[in-house]
This record gives sequence, structure tokens and C-alpha cells, in this order.
Amino acid sequence: MANATIYFGYGSNLWLSQMRKRCPDSNYLGVARLDDYRWMINDRGYANVVQVHTPSSAEPNYANVVYGLVYSLQPSDEKGLDKNEGVPYAYTKEYLPVSFWSKEKEDEPVDLHKPAKKQDMLVYISRNHVTDSDPKPEYVYRMNQGIDDALKEGVPKDYVQQVMRKFIPAEHDEALQHQALQQAMSFEDER
Repeated sequence: MANATIYFGYGSNLWLSQMRKRCPDSNYLGVARLDDYRWMINDRGYANVVQVHTPSSAEPNYANVVYGLVYSLQPSDEKGLDKNEGVPYAYTKEYLPVSFWSKEKEDEPVDLHKPAKKQDMLVYISRNHVTDSDPKPEYVYRMNQGIDDALKEGVPKDYVQQVMRKFIPAEHDEALQHQALQQAMSFEDER
């Protein structure tokens, strides 16, 4: 595990099954929160995080934080994820500080009331595609799978309702399930 990269996933990689398929040697570790960023769907139709400037005295609130799931990636997984994330065109890779709560019990959500550990983690981010937009239709399916998993793992329900549901409707077109599953396995960008 010495070469493992700790990765913060906030979009469709909240979907644990997608991550197992994309990154078979990865391990799910817990929940994290990225402060001074907001979650959005960008003009490409996919999730992104955008830096926001908040006063240092301001308490984190759902408008200026992003919750995600944390994974350890082996080098082969990171290489594959780079391809799925469209590095360096769609996203670039940055290491950003997050508050991290590790998973302690297999069948229980992470307890966000416990003290968090501050840690830098890999985040895929686009500093170029920062305009709010609508999600790709197949992406709604994948995001809903990810939202279900994130809630089970302890991501706050109010965060999902106040932030993610502004962009991702709870319903999705079942006819797009096949396309969504193909994108989950081997993402193809339309650039």
C-alpha cells in the first residue's frame, strides 16, 4: 500500500460498484469533506467542484463544502481513472486538503460527529468548465446510484437535498441504464 494514492470522489465515483469496476484494486476508506468549494454540474454535463471564497471566520455550510467518498488507489487504478476522468482535457489532478472520517464498521455509516482527520487527497477538478449546466441523461442514472451509496455511507441527507438535487433529479430514464453502465465501465468522452 506504500504506493497507494488517496482519492476523493464526489461525482459518479460515489457509486461503489462503478469504482469496483473501474478500479478493481481500490479500497473504499470513508467519507470526506472538501471545504471552500461547491459542487455543481458543469457545461460538459458532469460533476465538478468550484472554489468559493468564504471568510475564514465562516462556518462550513452546504453552499461552501463538497462531500465525497474516499478510496485508496493502486498505480494501475489511478492510471485507469485518469483515462476515465479525461486527464488532462476534461479534468486535471490536484491534491487538496479535506476533512476525512474513516469507515470503522462494515455495515454502518461513517460517524461525521467524530473528529475528522485533515489530509491532502487527489481530486479531479476542472478549473475551465465552471458554468452551471444540466447533467448528461446517462449521468443522471450513474449519479443516482452514487447518491444512494453516499447516503448509506454517511454523507448528510440535507447536503444531497440542498446541493446535489439542484442538478440531479431523483428519477432517471431506465432506458439509459445500458448506456450508463457502459460509461461506468469505460468512459468515452464526446470531445
